[in-house]
Amino acid sequence: MCGIAGLFSKSGSIEEQLGAHLSAMLCQLADRGPDSAGVAFYRDPAPAGSCKVSLFSPAPEPPWRELAGELAEAFGAEAGPELRASHALFVVPGDGDAIQAWLAERHPELRVMSIGSRIEIYKEAIDPRLFVERFELTKISGSHALGHTRMATESRVTTEHSHPFSTGLDLCLVHNGSLSNHNRLRRMLRHQGIEFQTDNDSEVAAGYLTWRLREGDDIETALRGCLDDLDGFYTFAVGTADGFAVLRDPIACKPAVMAETEDWVAMASEYRAIAVLPGADQAEVWEPEPGRVYSWDRAVVA
Repeated sequence: MCGIAGLFSKSGSIEEQLGAHLSAMLCQLADRGPDSAGVAFYRDPAPAGSCKVSLFSPAPEPPWRELAGELAEAFGAEAGPELRASHALFVVPGDGDAIQAWLAERHPELRVMSIGSRIEIYKEAIDPRLFVERFELTKISGSHALGHTRMATESRVTTEHSHPFSTGLDLCLVHNGSLSNHNRLRRMLRHQGIEFQTDNDSEVAAGYLTWRLREGDDIETALRGCLDDLDGFYTFAVGTADGFAVLRDPIACKPAVMAETEDWVAMASEYRAIAVLPGADQAEVWEPEPGRVYSWDRAVVA
């Protein structure tokens, strides 16, 4: 099961209501994944030389204010925290890898959900409808976003094991399916310096893309590499700072539908999640072909 939703805005009106529209899509997919839910929004870029850092704490009363003081002392943190349920968003001057290493050493009890110039990831092991309400997703604006509702098959039901997974700056992945060679790939990627926080197979797919991008591939080339190197069934939706991309495995085992209007591009596991969008009845609708990469970015819509 699991449900995937993605929305890319092509107009100001959609950007302003991006959170409300994505929330409606997630609620339509709630019964595909009642275990947990998560979103990645791309919005409000950090100032040059700084990173947005989204953090999760399992503690009932996280020490966010104290952490803000420590970050200010270590890096001269510019803003934060912006609190959203069990998560906090900081804007921190400096290199993303250095910030993540500092957090791992000083605060191993915290989980880094995402780091980058535009990305914000929020997720929780609760019903998707409650997740939408608790995280006030309807109030969020942005250029594009991905969402996921999870029915666990490969690992435990925890916030950390929920989607999206981010293993590189401004990169995230949501996945419907399962990978059979993820343990071997995880070992190989760790030798290449890719770090993982869970034993989830989907996080390995995100790590694989991070590695391919680091080696010089663009996102479309990196995704095409999945067709050779990843064994299993999958529909992937991948977010980057500029846009998002979609790939189904060569036999298209997992469902997916896409649609486009003058105002937006959307993808979902089922059409009912797209039907709630404005103008859906006038959209061009199609089923993505197996083994083909579909991508959109701020410069080119293709």
